Amino acid sequence: MRAFLRGPYGIIALLSLLLIAAVLVSLSLGRYPIPLGAMINRLLGVREFDSGRTEAILFNVRLPRVILACLAGSALATAGAAYQGVFQNPLASPDILGASGGAAVGAALAILLRLPAAMITIFAFSASLATIALVMLIGERVRGRKILGLILAGMMISSLNSAVISFMKLAADPNSVLPEIVYWLMGSLAKTKPSSLSFAAFPILLGLAPLLIFRWRINLLTLGEDEAQTMGVNVRRLRRMITICATLITAGAVSVSGIIGWAGLVIPHLTRRFVGNDYRYLMPATMLFGAFFLLLIDDIARNLFATEIPLGILTSLAGAPVFLWLITRKGDVW
Repeated sequence: MRAFLRGPYGIIALLSLLLIAAVLVSLSLGRYPIPLGAMINRLLGVREFDSGRTEAILFNVRLPRVILACLAGSALATAGAAYQGVFQNPLASPDILGASGGAAVGAALAILLRLPAAMITIFAFSASLATIALVMLIGERVRGRKILGLILAGMMISSLNSAVISFMKLAADPNSVLPEIVYWLMGSLAKTKPSSLSFAAFPILLGLAPLLIFRWRINLLTLGEDEAQTMGVNVRRLRRMITICATLITAGAVSVSGIIGWAGLVIPHLTRRFVGNDYRYLMPATMLFGAFFLLLIDDIARNLFATEIPLGILTSLAGAPVFLWLITRKGDVW
């Protein structure tokens, strides 16, 4: 029993329990607190709330936001772990191919055009996928090392996206449109609605499923391209599949949450300290840890001060020191 608790399965079970407890606590926290016991009874169908207002807050505001925080955190952390394995790069993160930058361009354009909130999400998602498609097209045409070419193409497209965003910020109305663009770029779940959850859940779950099913094959990619090919693995097809799935979940998360940095970079490395480098255990543990991390950050963002803090600020404040601790503890992050 002790060996089970100390092993990867025990860590995964512990993370599952922590996430369930965090979800219940998060549902009870807020400007309008809900007693934990009463909320659990309502979720189990044992007893109704005495107030219709409490019912509306729980199911229309708080529950969608908590679920979306878990989905976004899980998606970003899992995408980071997948990219790090595929590209054999410890600094790989969900924005390495420009998915986040593409989403930012789409969202900024929608805000600049004063489109409804739903269109901002759609523009961000579409622009993110279009950016990755362009990067992969360029990467396929690069001669020599395909992985390096793909990463360099992502860096160049990300630079172009940053320039486009800067131009749109310059052209935006400084009194109304510009603050909205800047706030979106900092990341937030403040405007979460049931429709936002419905939009993001499909691509995230669609991308997470193959990454979980074929997670053991990422172990083969970490051995190197030649070794993986000798074991009968179609490296090119597998890399493309994992990249597409990781991009899909990144686009789904970023389109509704804005730019949330560091979660996809730090969480996979931190999880490795507990379960090791085996992707059979690393993937599910990273999913759970990422969901727990972003849910905790979101709780702090909406409860610490009277004004809600953007998530991107808090994830940077938490992620950067942890990453520095990781690289100084053993000299590297693997």
